[in-house]
Amino acid sequence: MLLLDKPMGLSSNDALMKAKRLYRAEKAGHTGTLDPLATGLLPLCFGAATKFSQVGLDADKIYRATLRLGITTTTADAEGEVLERTEVHVTRELFEAACNRFVGEISQVPPMHSALKRDGKPLYEYARAGIEVEREPRQVTIHRIDIPQEQHGGRDNGKGDEWAIEVHCSKGTYIRTLAEDIGRALGCGAHLAALCRTGSGPLTLAGAQTLESLAAMTEAERDALLKDTDSLIADWPVVRLDDEGAGRFLSGVRRRLALPNTPRVRVYGPQAKAFLGSGHITAGELISTRLLSPLEVQGLLAPAEPAPIRDMNEVSTT
Repeated sequence: MLLLDKPMGLSSNDALMKAKRLYRAEKAGHTGTLDPLATGLLPLCFGAATKFSQVGLDADKIYRATLRLGITTTTADAEGEVLERTEVHVTRELFEAACNRFVGEISQVPPMHSALKRDGKPLYEYARAGIEVEREPRQVTIHRIDIPQEQHGGRDNGKGDEWAIEVHCSKGTYIRTLAEDIGRALGCGAHLAALCRTGSGPLTLAGAQTLESLAAMTEAERDALLKDTDSLIADWPVVRLDDEGAGRFLSGVRRRLALPNTPRVRVYGPQAKAFLGSGHITAGELISTRLLSPLEVQGLLAPAEPAPIRDMNEVSTT
């Protein structure tokens, strides 16, 4: 898989297609849509890694957002038409108190300008046609909202109208809706001026590549940037099997293990790179969830690595 730094103005699918062509990949997918106006981390899966893309979709996300206070728009972001302008007198203490109101489990109504589908059509298509449809509220979780000390426009002098926040949240959280809600709580309104995703599950924006940098590289240089197939589940506990156990696991056969119930594990054969797939342990049995094919596993072992490794989270079964 590849960590892409998506540029502004490009849809996630367009960015995926450009990267797919650069890598001449037959199978590719991304792990969570970013709006065209948003930038930042877009993990892309190629080949066998696409089997685990749902893990990335379900993972918590981290965003760096800029809120413009005092201006509400039709789309809740900088692309929309201005609805109302309000004078802003917000101190850091007031802004922090407003943000704290939205930490925890909250209810959000998905915005009309979103990729959420209704009757097979994205909501933004209805919005562009001037049609508003009813949306059911969703429960999402805001784990934390941090306010950097250094702000571009926001100061502790009661006149700042632009504030940056870092949001750690569950999947499905709409940051533009959060921006609107914070502005409403402050009594002055707000819209999302800029958005950058900096984290997704165990992955971060550090080391992510732009499409321009990828295009300027040789094929070997691009290939060297690809991360291991198991990168999306790198924070899961490890179970390592011997050759016989690995073969049975790849065949979908359950195996009894003297291990406690574990909802999700990554499973390996005896070689260091022999990633077999994911599974869970229930009632002393290792049960597969997603499996690589034997050919895919062999591809990971070229060149072969004879020495086994030990992981800090590893549970050996031999």
